[in-house]
Amino acid sequence: MYNILICDDEKDIVNALKIYLGDGSYNLFEAFDGSEALRIVQEQDIHLVLMDIMMPRMDGLEAMVKIRERSNVPIILLTAKSEDADKVLGLTVGADDYITKPFQPVEVAARVKSQLRRYMLLGAGNVRPDTFKCGGIELDDGAKRVTLDGEEVFLTPTEYDILKLLMQHPGQVFSPGEIYKKIWNDLPYGSESTVAVHIRHLREKLEINPAEPRYLKVVWGKGYKIERERI
Repeated sequence: MYNILICDDEKDIVNALKIYLGDGSYNLFEAFDGSEALRIVQEQDIHLVLMDIMMPRMDGLEAMVKIRERSNVPIILLTAKSEDADKVLGLTVGADDYITKPFQPVEVAARVKSQLRRYMLLGAGNVRPDTFKCGGIELDDGAKRVTLDGEEVFLTPTEYDILKLLMQHPGQVFSPGEIYKKIWNDLPYGSESTVAVHIRHLREKLEINPAEPRYLKVVWGKGYKIERERI
């Protein structure tokens, strides 16, 4: 059974999410500020975090950065419509997805299910052990491991899936919509701008100069690709 942490300073929202996810499939933990959430992640084997951004003591973004120092557990941000800048910042520093308040039960359940599936597959190592190479980047899908010039690179599950998609099809251009559909294929919600944030984050981790990328290229007006260069 999966352990899910729900963190929001509004108890009504925490209680609502517990109802949405309370079908017996999950063990649910609750926290009401970032520092409490961080403590629970440190003490418990948490598989997914639902995290509000605006909270007292320690906000969701600060807590997420600290969680990312030790774990790649999926983090879904809970955001207000007025927090667009914070959504982008959250994706940049490590969030896997976000849900905008007020949210629908079916959306919450779908996003949680999708992120858990991706996370557990990433850790299980139970798929065909393929290795993809592009220059100094190597993706070992059997070990679920990415290296750059021999050094392991820490990716979130969503970043890993996007990189894998591009490396499986070197030279092929994928539009943001195509990437979104393939990575979030069971979700009718979301924005293609989310893809751009994850691509930028991948560049920051894999490119010497993210402003002049060697591997992850944009084809203006069409989408993204990874160069065919292989060694």
